[in-house]
Amino acid sequence: MPLKDLPPDAQPREKLLARGPAALSDAELLALLLRTGIAGKGVLQMAQELLDPPTQDPRTGQMSGGFGGIGGLLHTRADDLRRIKGLGPAKRAELVAVLELARRALAQQLQEGEVFESPEAVKHYLQLHLAYKGHEVFAVLFLDSQHRLLALEEMFRGTLTQTSVYPREVLLRALHHQASAVVLAHNHPSGSVQPSRADEALTHTLKTTLALIDVRVLDHVIVAPGAALSMAEQGLV
Repeated sequence: MPLKDLPPDAQPREKLLARGPAALSDAELLALLLRTGIAGKGVLQMAQELLDPPTQDPRTGQMSGGFGGIGGLLHTRADDLRRIKGLGPAKRAELVAVLELARRALAQQLQEGEVFESPEAVKHYLQLHLAYKGHEVFAVLFLDSQHRLLALEEMFRGTLTQTSVYPREVLLRALHHQASAVVLAHNHPSGSVQPSRADEALTHTLKTTLALIDVRVLDHVIVAPGAALSMAEQGLV
C-alpha cells in the first residue's frame, strides 16, 4: 500500500512529527529515508526487505535477501546495495551518507571533549566503524594530552594474536600523531565480545611497548553487532 493511502496517523512522517522518532519502527524510519517504492512494491515493503536477514546460495555463494537489520544495512557498501531492486544511485548514496554523518557527529564529540567523559560515545563510535565488518580488524584511537580524539586508524586485519599485530607499528603511529594516550579496539565478527587470552596478552604487550615513549593505554574495546565491552571496565587494562 502506498504511504499516501495509509490513515494519516499511520503515515510515518505524520507519526514522527506527532509522536517523535522513537514511535516509529525501523522499517518506518527507513521508509522515510527512501521516500518512494517501485511499481508493485511499496516503500514500506522495500524498507522491510532491506532489513530482512540475508541468504546465501550454497552453490554460487551469491547473497540475496536483506542485510539483517539497521546495523547491517548501514554498514553495507554502496555497491552491495545494488542487488536490491528499486535502489537507484540516489537512494544508495543517501543510505551510505546516513552512516557517514553518524560517524562524523560522534567523531566531533570525541574531538571536542575528553574521551572518557562519554564512554558510551566511544563504544558507539567504534561500533559504527568496526562492528559489522566481516573480518577481524584491529584499530587504535590516538588521543592528545586532554584525551581528545586525534585520529582513528585501522592498523591490522585478520585473526588477532600477538604475532598479527606489530607493536612497533603502533608505536610509530603514536609518535606520528604526537599522542599522549591510546584506546585499542577490535571487532569480533562471531558476535561475542568476551576478551580472549590473546586479547589480554596483546593488551599487556602494547601497554608495555607504548610506556617506553610515555603513551598510556587507557582501554581496549571489543565490539560486535549490538554489543561492546571495555576491558578497562573489566579490570583487564
